[in-house]
Amino acid sequence: MFFHGGNGGIRRLCAILPLLFLITACASVKRVDSDTVTDLSGYWNDTDVRIVCDSLIKACLDFPRVTAESGRLGRNPVFLVGSFRNESDEHLDTGIIATTMEVAIFNSGKADFVAGGATRDSLREERLDQQSNASEETAKRLANETGADFLLTGSVKTIVDQGGNTRTRTYYVTAELTNLENNTRLWIDQNSEIKKIIKKSRARF
Repeated sequence: MFFHGGNGGIRRLCAILPLLFLITACASVKRVDSDTVTDLSGYWNDTDVRIVCDSLIKACLDFPRVTAESGRLGRNPVFLVGSFRNESDEHLDTGIIATTMEVAIFNSGKADFVAGGATRDSLREERLDQQSNASEETAKRLANETGADFLLTGSVKTIVDQGGNTRTRTYYVTAELTNLENNTRLWIDQNSEIKKIIKKSRARF
């Protein structure tokens, strides 16, 4: 026992306690490449986002009605990426889905996109501020934005099936492309590639 020996034992205990705390507080950290699959919990993760967004954007841009509309425009269509609703049973940051969709559109080279939401509001505020505070030669004109042709929106849903210590999670990500001028739905698709089987070990007593 550390307490044997009076004050000497207490001093030894006080000396060793910080070491014990340091040992228990240490964590093991390993760096991995950003494209490494790290599926630890069985929930939605960064790999799932990339797979689903790349697949849906490719399907969208290759869809006959979308390519026909691009041909009619005579240029790359301009997309506005709107909101993706989280209708699943878990917390999802759907803003990451929207941003990854924008990246997929940009990398495709087949379409352009314009900023929306808070970014668009900030840009408009800056242009308005320039009218009073920037030189006439450098101030950016008002009412000169590139109007989007199509609005991309969607949702995420999950179906969970469980039996015993095994649970299956299937993610259904729906995306919809709508013509902003006449509200015509040009394309709609659903990706259900992400399906996970999670087995929990039975507790032992």
